[in-house]
Amino acid sequence: MESMGRNDQTVLSEGRAWATCSGYRDDARMYLMQTWFNLSDEGTEDAIYDSYAMRSFLGINFMTEQVPDATTLLKFRHLLEKHNIGEKIFTDIRDRLEESGLLMHGGTIVDATIISAPSSTKNRTGTRDPEMHQTKKGNQWYHGMKVHAGVDAGTGYIHTIEGTAANVHDSTEATKLIREDDHVVYGDSGYLGVPKQEDVIKDEHLSPIDYRICKRPSSLKTSKDYEGINWEKQMENRISSIRCKVEHAFLIVKRDFGYRKVAYRGIAKNMNRFHVLFGCANLLMCIRAGRTEQFRNKQATPAVG
Repeated sequence: MESMGRNDQTVLSEGRAWATCSGYRDDARMYLMQTWFNLSDEGTEDAIYDSYAMRSFLGINFMTEQVPDATTLLKFRHLLEKHNIGEKIFTDIRDRLEESGLLMHGGTIVDATIISAPSSTKNRTGTRDPEMHQTKKGNQWYHGMKVHAGVDAGTGYIHTIEGTAANVHDSTEATKLIREDDHVVYGDSGYLGVPKQEDVIKDEHLSPIDYRICKRPSSLKTSKDYEGINWEKQMENRISSIRCKVEHAFLIVKRDFGYRKVAYRGIAKNMNRFHVLFGCANLLMCIRAGRTEQFRNKQATPAVG
């Protein structure tokens, strides 16, 4: 944690600006650190004492102030979940990107990723989380939930996320990820059935949309004796080159923030954290694109006050 890169330091400064605007300065900064480094309540408290970078971000003088303990962080997180503050933070960041001219319109990429959950029953209740379910991907079985994301096709910023159990098919949540002004939608082969859905056909906005969905690889087979250009495969490669932007957001959440498994029981509690994570992912992509000043110059009302 001590050796932090330039992007990490910039994210810390952006997070400090938001946390200072909120009414719970120390608690908000502590919660952000827990989210970014995927720490437990006790682990966050210990990291503040161990890491100089975290102490600097928290801005607490050990000589005159007391560090919030794990119980305080727990109660603050429950307060955020009760008032759905995570979604408000995500919406606030998205609106700032839009007002700054960094979020485009007209095209959306839809995709979903599986977040694993503990399948063991060795707990106090002796049962699995009833909101988590199993699903098969390829030849592998997974137990957990799905996060469905709608990503701007032009910039790669996330504008909408939804959470479901892992056994819910990707195509059933597709319409919730499409914006009112979208004219083109990109997706993988899991969304081939979206244009044929009854609610899509009858909807005045969804029916005329150009659905550019990747075909299954098995349907693109050609004869080995054919020496010409496979234009169908070329078109699939073009669609895939645009669709891959959605994977960048998932990469940041799973690799940079280390959130590969659920931290809490229940989809609602995890979605509160995912809203914060994807909001921070948008900030990180904005920083890496060199658009920090353009984002900062557009002041918006803080999500928490």
